[in-house]
Amino acid sequence: MSNDGYWFQAPPVSTRIPLPPAEPVVELVDITIDGRTVQAPKTSTILDVTRSLGIDTPTLCFLENLTPVNVCRICVVELTGARTLVPACSRKIEAGMVIQTDSPRVRLARKMVLEFLGSSVDLSTAPQAQSYIERYDAKPDRYGPRKESARTHDHAEAVDGTKARTTQVPVKIDNDLYVRDYSKCILCYKCVEACGTDAQNTFAIAVAGRGFQSHISTEADVPLPDSACVYCGNCIGVCPTGALMFKSEFDMRAAGTWDESKQTQTDTICSFCGVGCTLTLHVQDNSIVKVTSPLDVEVTHGHLCIKGRFGYQYVQNRDE
Repeated sequence: MSNDGYWFQAPPVSTRIPLPPAEPVVELVDITIDGRTVQAPKTSTILDVTRSLGIDTPTLCFLENLTPVNVCRICVVELTGARTLVPACSRKIEAGMVIQTDSPRVRLARKMVLEFLGSSVDLSTAPQAQSYIERYDAKPDRYGPRKESARTHDHAEAVDGTKARTTQVPVKIDNDLYVRDYSKCILCYKCVEACGTDAQNTFAIAVAGRGFQSHISTEADVPLPDSACVYCGNCIGVCPTGALMFKSEFDMRAAGTWDESKQTQTDTICSFCGVGCTLTLHVQDNSIVKVTSPLDVEVTHGHLCIKGRFGYQYVQNRDE
């Protein structure tokens, strides 16, 4: 330290105005889709490009806020030179690609996937899948009538060959927040991803079993309250078929009072903490029936915690 009373000297003030960092250079490549030659960023997937062109490519296991896992195979497209059809949701584009999104081979593949799903899985609460079945003229019934029962058997039950084998299992109701009906599960892995590294990092559920017996399960198939689940409900938010459903919705469907045509949606900000998550309140008959969050909001990208997802009951404690 010097003896003049000053031991710190501020650096000289710069006369240069700081510039923002340079924009990364985005390399564009030429590809051909359905006979149209287009340019697109090299980092794009085929699905990114088809959507930018207004081509309606069906998806079931894909969601913008999750990592693609390529399991449903409904988005496959035909790539010239490739031995097999490729998933549009995860395949990055390359210069010179020639892609067909609606060739006879593509339509047949999508139709067969939908027929397999429709013959074995209960898609009654999956309107998107039902619309795809109609769009591709899929005939799940050609595998035989569904083996409906009192939901007392599991996936391993042998069938006599006259009826289509199904994934029918008893509904799991072991808590007051949501139910699990794996008869409606198409094994898209979205719930596993949302419970894992893509959102919650809880890892309470995973895929167990092999082949037709593959299913979503807690560790050792323990009831949900005994598992690592923290009830964030992000698995419900990404489920495309209603296999995971709010208890409120399940009860209303059972009572025959669930009517989405009478529901309104209102966005608001969660009041439980300062994070500022956007909530979409689904309201029917002046009561909140479930809460979701928009995917395009940067705060949580559609994911919520238990308070935001289920903590709305206090709003409905009104004096009659």
